[in-house]
Amino acid sequence: MIQFADDTTRQLVWDMWKTVFGDPDDYMEIYFRHKYRNDQTLLYMEGNKAVASLQMLPYQFTFCGTEIPVIYLSGVCTLPEYRGKGYSRQLLMKSFDIAASRDIPLILLVPQEEWLLKFYDKQGFIQTFDPGTEALPSLNDLLQRHSENLYTAYREFDSLFRYKDMTVQKSFDDFRAMVEEAALFGFPPKKNLMGMARVIDLQRLLSLFADQYPQTSFSVSVQDELLKINSSSFTINRGKVERNGPPAETLFHFNIRKLTQLLFG
Repeated sequence: MIQFADDTTRQLVWDMWKTVFGDPDDYMEIYFRHKYRNDQTLLYMEGNKAVASLQMLPYQFTFCGTEIPVIYLSGVCTLPEYRGKGYSRQLLMKSFDIAASRDIPLILLVPQEEWLLKFYDKQGFIQTFDPGTEALPSLNDLLQRHSENLYTAYREFDSLFRYKDMTVQKSFDDFRAMVEEAALFGFPPKKNLMGMARVIDLQRLLSLFADQYPQTSFSVSVQDELLKINSSSFTINRGKVERNGPPAETLFHFNIRKLTQLLFG
């Protein structure tokens, strides 16, 4: 049975995270204090035992010049003795339903191991972000420049990313959690991570694309094996999107993964 977490199951989520990922308690304390929320946590229960879970962390993401709400999936895990039963897949499908109900058109995640690429591909995710080769701006240097005011440091940090397209935007609370985590590990150099995306509301994303590229005209027929709402034909013309309208001269046929990669460039 799938349910949201509550105050009685919070410790179960902590214990599961500890078992599966083995992170140190001081890191987990930062994560659970800043990011964990009951209404963003799904559990798969066998009786009174939580055997699989995931967190749906809310962020803003800049897509085609517009900030949209996204879910970043974190802590997707199943206890070792309960694997192979499809529990994580069921939790992912439930997260798709929740994203749609909350008017969130896109889900992102960062797979921690190579084999997970194939697992998430089966759920309609595709790699859309390459791992970085250059270090990101140093948080330690930033904090030293603004040693008296964390919010001022955040303002400079935010100015580096706020107007970059295809970028997850961070709030001040997100930044504060980043600083605490980085300090815990001695401010190691950071690079962009390889990431995957799953489109929940294709028409909304196509509308944003069409608005940014009003001279673009084409039609696309899309197949989405899991989210039938995305399986349709769309015509993009003069900054507008029409579902099942008259096809443009140029017609493409894509599955949801390929179209997602093209939309993300």
